[in-house]
Amino acid sequence: MSRYKLAYLFLILLFPAIIIAGCTLGSGTPQPRLSMFVGVDVSGSFMNGEHFDDSIDFLAHYIYGHLNGLGGLEVPNVLFVSSIGGARADEPKTFYPIQSFENKSVEEIAAQLREIFPSDNPNPFTDYNAFFEQVALTVKNKNLVLRPISIVMVSDGIPDVKRNGKTDFRSLVVKPLEKLARSVTVRLLYTDAVIGKNWQTKVPRSRVKIWTQDAEVLVSWKDPKILKPEKPLEEQDAFFAWIQDNIDFGVRSRRVD
Repeated sequence: MSRYKLAYLFLILLFPAIIIAGCTLGSGTPQPRLSMFVGVDVSGSFMNGEHFDDSIDFLAHYIYGHLNGLGGLEVPNVLFVSSIGGARADEPKTFYPIQSFENKSVEEIAAQLREIFPSDNPNPFTDYNAFFEQVALTVKNKNLVLRPISIVMVSDGIPDVKRNGKTDFRSLVVKPLEKLARSVTVRLLYTDAVIGKNWQTKVPRSRVKIWTQDAEVLVSWKDPKILKPEKPLEEQDAFFAWIQDNIDFGVRSRRVD
């Protein structure tokens, strides 16, 4: 084999390695893959409750921490924030993109959230299913299929659908999320122990993972032992460790028929 053919063969073999190196080293850091969706319960029962203001302040810190990769939090590739529910069932809602929150301080993010979700204008209907369907549609339209998905919801977790006078948790449909990615996690925050257990044990699913956290635990995020007032957020290691232990917990999948 001539030296020209050997050189040509060498270039063919080397070319894929050059492409891979350019993708991984060109930017200096790996590209984020996480698709994050945040849902805010805008029903009167939650917005008029004692935890709505606290949930907005927490989300501002949570979103800021993730966008800036503080304390080891995973930086999302995309972020969308929307309401859960509306004036009627199946009502589509606006999904506010990551650009609405990037390059903002915690205080500016909180102000943005309060502008989007004014507490003096609650909606009568909580529709988790419509929210899940719109998440699935956004993932497909934005070509985010197969990337890890984290869906974070601040809500009391009570569905409006009832059967025989009782809240019907089996009416919650996460099927549209099932085949979007190998890792799809729904995190319900500011609920209580009973409702949280019902979400984890009664919502039919095969691959979607569900994690709930009680309001009694959530409100401790601003405890001075966790979020130290004398330190900037970038140095709040205890706070971000608390988030990873209580919110971004690695959840095991559980099949529920």
